[in-house]
Amino acid sequence: MARPNIEPVVWRAPRASKPPRTPNLPPLAVRPVDGKGTEDVLVDTEGRVITGVEDGRVLRIADGRVDVVADTGGRPLGIEWFPDGRLLVCDADRGLLLVSAGDVEVLVPAGPNLRVCNNAAVTADGTIYFTNSTDRFDLEFWKADLLEHAGTGQLLRRDPDGTVHTLLRGLHFANGVALAPDESSVVVAETGEYCLRRVWLTGDRQGHSDVLADNLPAFPDNISTGSDGLLWIAMASPRDPVVDLLLRTPPVLRKLVWRVPERLHHKEKRVVWARAVDFATGALAHDFFGTAPEFHMVTGVREHDGRVHLGSLEGRAVASFDLP
Repeated sequence: MARPNIEPVVWRAPRASKPPRTPNLPPLAVRPVDGKGTEDVLVDTEGRVITGVEDGRVLRIADGRVDVVADTGGRPLGIEWFPDGRLLVCDADRGLLLVSAGDVEVLVPAGPNLRVCNNAAVTADGTIYFTNSTDRFDLEFWKADLLEHAGTGQLLRRDPDGTVHTLLRGLHFANGVALAPDESSVVVAETGEYCLRRVWLTGDRQGHSDVLADNLPAFPDNISTGSDGLLWIAMASPRDPVVDLLLRTPPVLRKLVWRVPERLHHKEKRVVWARAVDFATGALAHDFFGTAPEFHMVTGVREHDGRVHLGSLEGRAVASFDLP
């Protein structure tokens, strides 16, 4: 497919902090799967890991066995539990889906108002908060959205009656979504601005938004609420000084860079990085960083009963480690 044109917007990124100097990643268990792009991970009550891959399959992994749970016919990204036990799947090609064995129900179809359905979180009553990453580009060209920096992403809400509302506009590649344990707020990751933005759902600040974590040292991807009550962040790759520099240069330069063949573009750094912060204050609780020969580019993270599970947009595996 031909590359789309970009219309860059000048932005001066804040100075990035550096990754931890000493790698502290616990021993990592890597489990290969038959498919590329385990973008997000979910864990069931038996501790089995569920993920989607780029050919449309949703897989369940346990004890060396990989089973196909469903096939969306698209490109599954974020995966969550729906209150009735079905899987809620954000599919970049098809939209917001409810999935069970052999059955796929489209809740919000992909289209002009939902170009890249990326990640979601669900309340106890079935209200769904989900992201449309960009109105400009298909998933294949996600790098174009970061380079353009126009801010066309959205945080959306689907009520149980099917009505869809827009909570936030102007997000820079809207990505992961997570609910506070008491459902008092919902948090969305802005990959392109290295931050987590929060919308208050209850209390005196209901309807207002603020920044929970700013100037992150990496590109935040999916986020999730852990069984420990913390907000876990998939840190896909450390920030690149070259990219930060490009974002503040004249638009014509970025247009030229975008025309350079993909093989010559800067690549993500081959690290494994996940951190957790407090939902109320954004204070850092955990920060695990290191390298592994068979796994990198963490785009999905899920803490479950003291074990942290990881997915990767570029990988053919899921990985996990025990909290120290």
